[in-house]
Amino acid sequence: MPELRPPAAARRHLLSVQGMSREDVERILETARRMASSLDREMKKLPTLRGRTVVNLFYESSTRTLASFELAAKRLSADTMSIRASGSSVDKGESLKDTASTLAAYDPDIIVVRHPSIGAAQLVSRCTAASVVNAGDGKHQHPTQAVLDLYAMEEAFGRLEGLHVAIVGDVLHSRVARSLVQALELVGARSTLIGPPTLVPRGMEALGCSTSSDIRDAVQADVLYVLRMQRERMAPGEAFIPSLREYTALYGITPERVRPGQVVMHPGPMNRGVEIDARVADSEAALVGNQVRAGLVVRMAVLYDVLTVAPVAAPVAAGVM
Repeated sequence: MPELRPPAAARRHLLSVQGMSREDVERILETARRMASSLDREMKKLPTLRGRTVVNLFYESSTRTLASFELAAKRLSADTMSIRASGSSVDKGESLKDTASTLAAYDPDIIVVRHPSIGAAQLVSRCTAASVVNAGDGKHQHPTQAVLDLYAMEEAFGRLEGLHVAIVGDVLHSRVARSLVQALELVGARSTLIGPPTLVPRGMEALGCSTSSDIRDAVQADVLYVLRMQRERMAPGEAFIPSLREYTALYGITPERVRPGQVVMHPGPMNRGVEIDARVADSEAALVGNQVRAGLVVRMAVLYDVLTVAPVAAPVAAGVM
Protein backbone atom coordinates (compact mmCIF):
# COMPACT_ATOMS: atom_id res chain seq x y z
CA MET A 1 0.00 0.00 0.00
CA PRO A 2 1.32 3.51 -0.81
CA GLU A 3 2.44 5.82 1.97
CA LEU A 4 -0.06 8.32 3.31
CA ARG A 5 0.32 11.81 1.87
CA PRO A 6 1.18 14.63 4.29
CA PRO A 7 -1.76 16.48 5.87
CA ALA A 8 -1.09 19.61 3.80
CA ALA A 9 -1.65 17.77 0.51
CA ALA A 10 -4.74 18.42 -1.59
CA ARG A 11 -7.74 16.52 -0.29
CA ARG A 12 -9.84 13.88 -1.97
CA HIS A 13 -13.55 13.38 -1.21
CA LEU A 14 -16.21 10.71 -1.70
CA LEU A 15 -19.46 12.61 -2.15
CA SER A 16 -21.42 10.58 -4.70
CA VAL A 17 -21.30 7.54 -6.96
CA GLN A 18 -21.93 9.92 -9.83
CA GLY A 19 -18.53 10.95 -11.09
CA MET A 20 -16.78 7.81 -9.81
CA SER A 21 -15.08 5.64 -12.39
CA ARG A 22 -15.07 1.89 -12.58
CA GLU A 23 -11.41 2.07 -11.62
CA ASP A 24 -12.34 3.97 -8.43
CA VAL A 25 -14.87 1.30 -7.45
CA GLU A 26 -12.58 -1.62 -8.25
CA ARG A 27 -9.69 -0.03 -6.33
CA ILE A 28 -11.82 0.41 -3.20
CA LEU A 29 -13.16 -3.15 -3.48
CA GLU A 30 -9.65 -4.55 -3.85
CA THR A 31 -8.44 -2.56 -0.83
CA ALA A 32 -11.44 -3.83 1.16
CA ARG A 33 -10.59 -7.44 0.26
CA ARG A 34 -7.03 -6.96 1.50
CA MET A 35 -8.21 -5.35 4.71
CA ALA A 36 -10.75 -8.12 5.32
CA SER A 37 -7.91 -10.51 6.10
CA SER A 38 -7.08 -8.43 9.18
CA LEU A 39 -10.47 -9.25 10.72
CA ASP A 40 -9.44 -12.86 11.25
CA ARG A 41 -6.30 -11.97 13.18
CA GLU A 42 -6.07 -11.87 16.96
CA MET A 43 -4.73 -8.31 16.73
CA LYS A 44 -7.24 -6.64 14.42
CA LYS A 45 -5.85 -3.10 14.43
CA LEU A 46 -3.77 -1.82 11.53
CA PRO A 47 -1.41 1.15 11.94
CA THR A 48 -2.51 2.65 8.62
CA LEU A 49 -4.12 5.89 9.89
CA ARG A 50 -2.18 6.30 13.12
CA GLY A 51 -2.00 9.99 14.00
CA ARG A 52 -4.97 10.87 11.75
CA THR A 53 -8.31 12.20 13.01
CA VAL A 54 -11.72 11.12 11.71
CA VAL A 55 -14.83 13.10 12.71
CA ASN A 56 -18.29 11.59 12.24
CA LEU A 57 -20.87 14.37 11.93
CA PHE A 58 -24.35 12.82 11.96
CA TYR A 59 -27.54 14.89 11.72
CA GLU A 60 -29.74 11.80 11.22
CA SER A 61 -30.28 8.66 13.27
CA SER A 62 -27.99 5.78 12.39
CA THR A 63 -26.85 2.46 13.79
CA ARG A 64 -25.02 0.51 11.08
CA THR A 65 -23.42 3.44 9.22
CA LEU A 66 -22.18 5.34 12.26
CA ALA A 67 -21.00 2.21 14.09
CA SER A 68 -19.12 0.91 11.05
CA PHE A 69 -17.41 4.25 10.34
CA GLU A 70 -16.38 4.55 14.01
CA LEU A 71 -15.06 1.00 14.11
CA ALA A 72 -13.40 1.34 10.70
CA ALA A 73 -11.44 4.38 11.87
CA LYS A 74 -10.44 2.65 15.10
CA ARG A 75 -9.35 -0.51 13.28
CA LEU A 76 -7.05 1.73 11.22
CA SER A 77 -5.68 3.29 14.45
CA ALA A 78 -7.14 6.75 13.77
CA ASP A 79 -8.35 9.09 16.51
CA THR A 80 -12.12 9.43 16.26
CA MET A 81 -14.80 11.83 17.39
CA SER A 82 -18.53 11.42 16.74
CA ILE A 83 -20.97 14.32 16.88
CA ARG A 84 -24.73 13.88 16.74
CA ALA A 85 -27.01 16.82 16.01
CA SER A 86 -29.05 16.09 19.13
CA GLY A 87 -27.31 17.60 22.14
CA SER A 88 -24.91 19.70 20.09
CA SER A 89 -24.94 23.36 19.06
CA VAL A 90 -27.28 22.36 16.23
CA ASP A 91 -30.04 22.31 18.86
CA LYS A 92 -29.26 25.97 19.45
CA GLY A 93 -29.71 26.86 15.80
CA GLU A 94 -26.13 26.63 14.53
CA SER A 95 -25.94 26.18 10.74
CA LEU A 96 -24.17 23.30 9.04
CA LYS A 97 -21.66 25.77 7.57
CA ASP A 98 -20.78 27.15 11.01
CA THR A 99 -20.52 23.65 12.50
CA ALA A 100 -18.22 22.60 9.67
CA SER A 101 -16.08 25.72 10.13
CA THR A 102 -15.80 24.98 13.85
CA LEU A 103 -14.67 21.43 13.19
CA ALA A 104 -12.21 22.67 10.57
CA ALA A 105 -10.41 24.60 13.31
CA TYR A 106 -9.46 21.26 14.90
CA ASP A 107 -7.73 20.25 11.64
CA PRO A 108 -9.35 16.82 11.15
CA ASP A 109 -8.15 14.63 8.30
CA ILE A 110 -11.58 13.22 7.40
CA ILE A 111 -15.13 14.35 8.14
CA VAL A 112 -17.88 11.79 7.58
CA VAL A 113 -21.23 13.54 7.13
CA ARG A 114 -24.84 12.34 7.30
CA HIS A 115 -27.49 15.02 6.83
CA PRO A 116 -31.16 15.23 5.76
CA SER A 117 -30.43 17.90 3.11
CA ILE A 118 -29.24 17.15 -0.40
CA GLY A 119 -25.75 18.55 -1.01
CA ALA A 120 -24.80 18.78 2.66
CA ALA A 121 -21.56 16.80 2.27
CA GLN A 122 -20.53 18.95 -0.68
CA LEU A 123 -21.12 22.07 1.43
CA VAL A 124 -18.89 20.70 4.19
CA SER A 125 -16.17 19.94 1.63
CA ARG A 126 -16.11 23.65 0.75
CA CYS A 127 -15.85 24.75 4.41
CA THR A 128 -12.93 22.61 5.51
CA ALA A 129 -9.56 21.35 4.30
CA ALA A 130 -10.47 17.82 5.43
CA SER A 131 -11.43 14.97 3.14
CA VAL A 132 -15.21 14.56 3.25
CA VAL A 133 -17.12 11.30 2.96
CA ASN A 134 -20.86 11.39 2.33
CA ALA A 135 -22.67 9.00 4.67
CA GLY A 136 -26.06 9.97 3.22
CA ASP A 137 -27.54 13.31 2.18
CA GLY A 138 -31.33 13.39 2.15
CA LYS A 139 -32.75 11.21 -0.61
CA HIS A 140 -29.80 11.99 -2.88
CA GLN A 141 -26.77 9.72 -2.37
CA HIS A 142 -25.24 7.10 -0.07
CA PRO A 143 -22.08 6.05 -1.93
CA THR A 144 -20.45 3.84 0.69
CA GLN A 145 -23.65 1.79 1.00
CA ALA A 146 -23.59 1.15 -2.74
CA VAL A 147 -19.95 0.05 -2.68
CA LEU A 148 -20.43 -2.27 0.31
CA ASP A 149 -23.42 -3.81 -1.49
CA LEU A 150 -21.21 -4.49 -4.50
CA TYR A 151 -18.69 -6.11 -2.18
CA ALA A 152 -21.37 -8.40 -0.68
CA MET A 153 -22.69 -9.32 -4.14
CA GLU A 154 -19.23 -10.14 -5.43
CA GLU A 155 -18.61 -12.35 -2.40
CA ALA A 156 -21.88 -14.20 -3.04
CA PHE A 157 -21.55 -14.67 -6.82
CA GLY A 158 -17.83 -14.35 -7.47
CA ARG A 159 -18.52 -11.62 -10.04
CA LEU A 160 -20.37 -8.38 -10.65
CA GLU A 161 -20.35 -8.23 -14.43
CA GLY A 162 -23.71 -9.38 -15.82
CA LEU A 163 -25.58 -9.60 -12.50
CA HIS A 164 -29.24 -8.55 -12.50
CA VAL A 165 -30.50 -6.77 -9.37
CA ALA A 166 -34.19 -6.07 -8.72
CA ILE A 167 -34.57 -3.14 -6.32
CA VAL A 168 -38.03 -3.34 -4.75
CA GLY A 169 -39.85 -0.74 -2.68
CA ASP A 170 -39.80 2.97 -1.91
CA VAL A 171 -37.41 4.17 -4.61
CA LEU A 172 -38.74 7.75 -4.50
CA HIS A 173 -37.26 8.51 -1.08
CA SER A 174 -34.23 6.20 -1.30
CA ARG A 175 -30.68 7.53 -1.61
CA VAL A 176 -29.55 3.90 -1.50
CA ALA A 177 -31.45 3.08 -4.70
CA ARG A 178 -29.98 5.99 -6.64
CA SER A 179 -26.43 5.22 -5.59
CA LEU A 180 -26.78 1.49 -6.18
CA VAL A 181 -28.23 1.86 -9.68
CA GLN A 182 -25.29 4.04 -10.69
CA ALA A 183 -22.75 1.72 -9.07
CA LEU A 184 -24.21 -1.36 -10.75
CA GLU A 185 -24.01 0.28 -14.15
CA LEU A 186 -20.35 1.18 -13.51
CA VAL A 187 -19.38 -2.47 -12.96
CA GLY A 188 -21.39 -3.93 -15.85
CA ALA A 189 -24.41 -5.15 -13.88
CA ARG A 190 -28.03 -4.17 -14.58
CA SER A 191 -30.90 -3.18 -12.35
CA THR A 192 -34.69 -3.06 -12.38
CA LEU A 193 -36.64 -0.76 -10.05
CA ILE A 194 -39.93 -2.26 -8.91
CA GLY A 195 -42.64 -0.61 -6.84
CA PRO A 196 -45.94 1.27 -6.94
CA PRO A 197 -45.94 3.95 -9.68
CA THR A 198 -46.20 6.60 -6.95
CA LEU A 199 -42.90 5.42 -5.43
CA VAL A 200 -40.84 4.94 -8.61
CA PRO A 201 -40.05 8.40 -10.01
CA ARG A 202 -40.33 9.07 -13.70
CA GLY A 203 -37.05 9.42 -15.51
CA MET A 204 -35.13 6.93 -13.38
CA GLU A 205 -34.24 5.06 -16.58
CA ALA A 206 -31.80 7.88 -17.30
CA LEU A 207 -29.61 6.44 -14.52
CA GLY A 208 -29.20 3.21 -16.49
CA CYS A 209 -31.97 0.98 -15.12
CA SER A 210 -35.39 -0.32 -16.14
CA THR A 211 -38.60 0.12 -14.12
CA SER A 212 -41.71 -1.93 -13.41
CA SER A 213 -44.76 -1.91 -11.16
CA ASP A 214 -45.11 -5.73 -11.25
CA ILE A 215 -43.32 -7.73 -8.54
CA ARG A 216 -43.33 -10.76 -10.85
CA ASP A 217 -40.65 -9.03 -12.92
CA ALA A 218 -38.23 -9.68 -10.07
CA VAL A 219 -38.28 -13.44 -10.52
CA GLN A 220 -35.40 -13.52 -13.01
CA ALA A 221 -33.09 -11.28 -11.01
CA ASP A 222 -30.03 -12.69 -9.25
CA VAL A 223 -30.54 -10.33 -6.30
CA LEU A 224 -33.72 -9.09 -4.64
CA TYR A 225 -32.73 -5.81 -3.01
CA VAL A 226 -35.48 -4.72 -0.63
CA LEU A 227 -36.13 -1.12 0.43
CA ARG A 228 -38.18 -0.04 3.42
CA MET A 229 -40.94 2.56 3.34
CA GLN A 230 -39.17 5.78 4.38
CA ARG A 231 -42.02 7.48 6.16
CA GLU A 232 -39.66 9.98 7.85
CA ARG A 233 -39.09 11.57 4.43
CA MET A 234 -42.81 11.88 3.66
CA ALA A 235 -44.64 15.09 4.50
CA PRO A 236 -47.61 14.81 6.90
CA GLY A 237 -50.73 13.83 5.00
CA GLU A 238 -48.88 12.45 1.95
CA ALA A 239 -50.36 9.13 0.83
CA PHE A 240 -48.23 7.24 -1.67
CA ILE A 241 -50.00 3.93 -1.05
CA PRO A 242 -53.54 3.06 0.09
CA SER A 243 -52.23 1.20 3.17
CA LEU A 244 -49.22 -0.72 4.43
CA ARG A 245 -51.29 -3.89 4.35
CA GLU A 246 -52.00 -3.47 0.63
CA TYR A 247 -48.37 -2.59 -0.05
CA THR A 248 -47.22 -5.75 1.73
CA ALA A 249 -49.68 -7.87 -0.23
CA LEU A 250 -48.45 -6.49 -3.57
CA TYR A 251 -44.74 -5.93 -2.96
CA GLY A 252 -43.68 -7.60 0.30
CA ILE A 253 -40.93 -10.19 -0.18
CA THR A 254 -42.28 -13.52 1.03
CA PRO A 255 -40.74 -16.99 0.65
CA GLU A 256 -43.06 -17.57 -2.31
CA ARG A 257 -41.52 -14.60 -4.13
CA VAL A 258 -37.92 -15.78 -3.74
CA ARG A 259 -36.89 -18.33 -6.33
CA PRO A 260 -34.15 -20.90 -5.66
CA GLY A 261 -30.73 -19.39 -6.29
CA GLN A 262 -31.76 -15.82 -5.59
CA VAL A 263 -30.23 -13.86 -2.75
CA VAL A 264 -32.01 -11.17 -0.75
CA MET A 265 -30.41 -7.95 0.45
CA HIS A 266 -31.66 -5.07 2.61
CA PRO A 267 -29.74 -1.91 3.65
CA GLY A 268 -31.56 -1.76 6.99
CA PRO A 269 -33.28 -1.06 9.18
CA MET A 270 -35.81 -3.74 8.26
CA ASN A 271 -39.53 -3.48 8.92
CA ARG A 272 -40.34 -7.16 9.26
CA GLY A 273 -43.81 -8.01 8.11
CA VAL A 274 -44.01 -4.96 5.85
CA GLU A 275 -41.45 -4.98 3.00
CA ILE A 276 -39.90 -8.30 4.02
CA ASP A 277 -41.27 -11.44 5.64
CA ALA A 278 -39.39 -12.60 8.74
CA ARG A 279 -38.99 -16.04 7.16
CA VAL A 280 -37.05 -14.43 4.30
CA ALA A 281 -35.04 -12.10 6.54
CA ASP A 282 -33.84 -15.07 8.59
CA SER A 283 -33.34 -17.46 5.68
CA GLU A 284 -30.09 -18.67 4.12
CA ALA A 285 -30.92 -16.56 1.07
CA ALA A 286 -30.59 -13.33 3.06
CA LEU A 287 -27.24 -11.52 2.88
CA VAL A 288 -28.11 -8.86 5.45
CA GLY A 289 -25.39 -9.97 7.87
CA ASN A 290 -22.90 -10.09 5.00
CA GLN A 291 -23.78 -6.49 4.16
CA VAL A 292 -23.07 -5.37 7.72
CA ARG A 293 -19.69 -7.11 7.72
CA ALA A 294 -18.93 -5.67 4.26
CA GLY A 295 -19.73 -2.23 5.64
CA LEU A 296 -16.78 -2.39 8.00
CA VAL A 297 -14.08 -3.39 5.51
CA VAL A 298 -15.41 -1.17 2.73
CA ARG A 299 -15.49 1.86 5.01
CA MET A 300 -11.97 1.03 6.19
CA ALA A 301 -11.00 1.01 2.51
CA VAL A 302 -12.77 4.31 1.82
CA LEU A 303 -11.07 6.09 4.73
CA TYR A 304 -7.72 4.81 3.49
CA ASP A 305 -8.51 5.64 -0.13
CA VAL A 306 -9.42 9.30 0.34
CA LEU A 307 -6.10 9.93 2.09
CA THR A 308 -3.80 7.99 -0.22
CA VAL A 309 -5.02 8.38 -3.79
CA ALA A 310 -4.07 11.64 -5.47
CA PRO A 311 -6.99 13.78 -6.69
CA VAL A 312 -7.59 13.88 -10.44
CA ALA A 313 -6.53 17.01 -12.28
CA ALA A 314 -10.09 18.22 -12.89
CA PRO A 315 -12.21 16.81 -10.04
CA VAL A 316 -15.89 16.09 -10.49
CA ALA A 317 -17.66 17.81 -7.60
CA ALA A 318 -20.38 15.16 -7.27
CA GLY A 319 -18.12 12.12 -7.11
CA VAL A 320 -14.70 11.09 -5.91
CA MET A 321 -12.39 14.05 -6.23
